Amino acid sequence: MSASDEVLQRLPDGTVKQRNPFTGTQVWTMPGRGKRPLPKTLDDPAPLPPDGGTPGCAFCPGHHLDNPPERSRLVREGEGWRALSGLSAAELDRTEADFRRVPNLFEICSLDYWRLNHGVEPSPEVVERVEAYLADPVGHAQIERVWRLRERFAKQEVEPTEEALRQAALGWIGTSHELVIPRRHYVDGATDTSQLASSGWLTVPEHRAYVGLTVQAMADLYAANPAARYVSVFQNWLKPAGASFEHLHRQVVAIDELGEHAGAAAEALTRHPNAFNEYGLDIAIQNGLLLAANDHAVAFAGFGHRYPSVEIYSLSPRREPWLLDADEMDGMSDLLHAMHAAGGEKLSCNEEWHHRPPSLAEGIGAIGEEHIPWRIVVKWRISTLAGFEGATKIYLNTLSPWDVHRRVLKELYRLRDEGRIAPMKLGDECDVAPGSIPC
Repeated sequence: MSASDEVLQRLPDGTVKQRNPFTGTQVWTMPGRGKRPLPKTLDDPAPLPPDGGTPGCAFCPGHHLDNPPERSRLVREGEGWRALSGLSAAELDRTEADFRRVPNLFEICSLDYWRLNHGVEPSPEVVERVEAYLADPVGHAQIERVWRLRERFAKQEVEPTEEALRQAALGWIGTSHELVIPRRHYVDGATDTSQLASSGWLTVPEHRAYVGLTVQAMADLYAANPAARYVSVFQNWLKPAGASFEHLHRQVVAIDELGEHAGAAAEALTRHPNAFNEYGLDIAIQNGLLLAANDHAVAFAGFGHRYPSVEIYSLSPRREPWLLDADEMDGMSDLLHAMHAAGGEKLSCNEEWHHRPPSLAEGIGAIGEEHIPWRIVVKWRISTLAGFEGATKIYLNTLSPWDVHRRVLKELYRLRDEGRIAPMKLGDECDVAPGSIPC
């Protein structure tokens, strides 16, 4: 059996069977199910005020003091952006932030997690900023306000002590769990609440800035925490994908384990050093699944995932996203942006980033550390896992990779004709050869 047949099979009756070469996940698509329509509406849209108004979402402009102290922001300057960091509470509304890095109010790994399990304490720079923030009346009020909001969500009514506020501020300003938040909740000129500003709705330059700020957050979290073995990056779009806010945002989370995917990839590469070509890109080429390519990245309809997916791979020999040059990073951003635009703003999806963590790059050679590329998987949350999957560990996808390819490619041609996505080659135009992912 060929590598392609091990990963992706079409049976005589039209059933498609997939197996993820890294995790072993099994997926079936039964004939006829790919004709089901994708979601086209959001539940119960409500009209917006004639002037657009300011949504009550905590991520929106006008609500910055409802968030923990901001890490940094991008402010538009001419045709680009200027980065600002370390702003005081009083400075938050003096500029209009197009993108912000903000600590998660409900972090996955808290200050106590790192302190008690790994002996990691806030840096002197973090301590200094906390003291300055609390010494400022506006900053102190913000910390207390956010502290009370968190306690209210936890249904606790406890008056904060100064030490409780200080510990909370240390955890937020020295956070290991950030959100990267674009400014808009709704599209410009929106008239009802269904017109949300999605990743695909952003302009090409805006999406590049969004990706760039996310990558910077990754690098900063690795640099700040010596116990962080992996920084997970993901985006949940709409409630079916797990979003608590219908305001676009990514999450960047440092953890003290590699996680299943990074560990499985490293293990697979000890057996097959060229696995990401042999079991990924090459199979996509052989089966006619390429969607788009530019000089620095390639996208194809994914396989071996629990949900219908598209995958974007960097073609750079540099593995860590923050080491890519500007053109290489923009190449990844442009294809990711195009895939979201093709799916549409009403399609609930998860965006998962995978990369080689520094802990593998600093290894001693037995775990394939040189071969893990930066890749992003966008998974369409259009089906609900149920008893069959739980009992068999075989997942039923509504759409096969070829169904995804057909739907996405049609939209990509339209979007390119309308000038809504960056220049790129589509479908049969892609001249990406097998083995193009550098090893």
